[in-house]
Formats: sequence, structure tokens, C-alpha cells
Amino acid sequence: MIFTVGGIKGGSGKSTIATNLTVWLSKRGFDVLLVDADEQETATKFTKWREHITRGASGYTATVLTGDAVRQQVTKFKPKFDHIVIDTGGRDTTSQRAALFVSDVYLVPFNPRSFDLWTIADVENLVKEVRSLKPDELHAFSILNRADPKGSDNKDLAVLLSESFVIDYIAPAIVSRKSFANTASSGLGVIEGNPVDEKAVGEIDQLFTKIMGIIGVVIDANFSAKTSVK
Repeated sequence: MIFTVGGIKGGSGKSTIATNLTVWLSKRGFDVLLVDADEQETATKFTKWREHITRGASGYTATVLTGDAVRQQVTKFKPKFDHIVIDTGGRDTTSQRAALFVSDVYLVPFNPRSFDLWTIADVENLVKEVRSLKPDELHAFSILNRADPKGSDNKDLAVLLSESFVIDYIAPAIVSRKSFANTASSGLGVIEGNPVDEKAVGEIDQLFTKIMGIIGVVIDANFSAKTSVK
């Protein structure tokens, strides 16, 4: 499967979702390629920190691609990996459109109480445009990221996202927790944290497991995994 994590506004935590998804998949036995298609290169910096901590044993392959090269090179890489995760920037760029054209899954994080809410219609239009040109199916999911620990804003945004007929909202919300920043600064996924943040790990695991179930990726109870579709 090819996953693109994107949107058309920065600051929603796309790189956090992309890097944690990459680590989560690799820890379950998949051969994963992480593609950094964001001009800020956050995923690349994450990987460099990870390789420093693990002495080069990141557990996945990483590369940087931009523009239409994303479509061309990812197409070539697809047979070589179980999954490819593409981290794109927070704008409607050539890189993101190129990524979507070859992707199976589009993950769009939204934050509560932010200008992200104003971009929902624009993201829907982007998805509809790509689907009209794309030969294969594109699953699109919205995610509530950096959510509040409590309060009504999460619920309000979840209701709004659920009203879309173009992008499927998927729970649980990923709550804003220090463990995400602490692990990322060391090039680690939140599932690798020490001490383990059980709540953060639970949210990530539930979210990704649910997505995999919808798109046909089977994960067994012993954390070994295989996909029914490549």
C-alpha cells in the first residue's frame, strides 16, 4: 500500500502521523519506505536522528523526492516494498498531487480550534479532482490530531468531519501529548518511548489498526503482519 499524509494547511502534525505510521508498520514486520516530499524535510530530520540513536538501524528505508519525481520514482519503488509512506507539505503542491496519483490511501490530519476547519471543502475538492483522474481507488481519511485532552472542541470537529461524503472521518482522536514531541526528538515512534505512554500508544495503535482493517491489511495478535494487497 502507498499512504500519503497531507492536507493544504501546515501545522496539523502530518509528519508526526507519517513517521509514527512508518515506525508502526516496520515494527510489525513490513518492509517500509518513507518518502519525504515536504520542503521542510521533517521526516528526513527524524530519520537522521533515528539513525544516530540506532547507529544506522532505522528499521525502514528513507528517501527525499519532490515534484513529479514523486510519482515517477514511487511507481518504480512500489514492487520493492510492502508499504510506502509519503510525507507531503501543508499546501496544494505538485509533490502532493503527484503522491496522490499513485497512492492507495490519503490521510489528512485536522486540529481542533484552528484554521484547518476552513480547508475541509478545499481538501474535498482536491480528493474529487484526483479521483477523477486516478485509475485506481483512493481511500481518503480525516484524522483528528493534536486533540485536546478534554472539552467539547474535539467532538465538534469530529461531527463536522463526519459530515463529509468525500473523506471518511476515522477515530480515535490523537490527543496532544508530550510523549509525541519527546520521542520524535530522538527519532523514535511513540510506541518506542521509554517510559511508554500507554494512552498515546493505545490511540496510535487503534487508529492505524482500524485503517488497516478498512483497506485490507491484516495484522495478527502477535504483531507480525502481512498484507492482502500490495
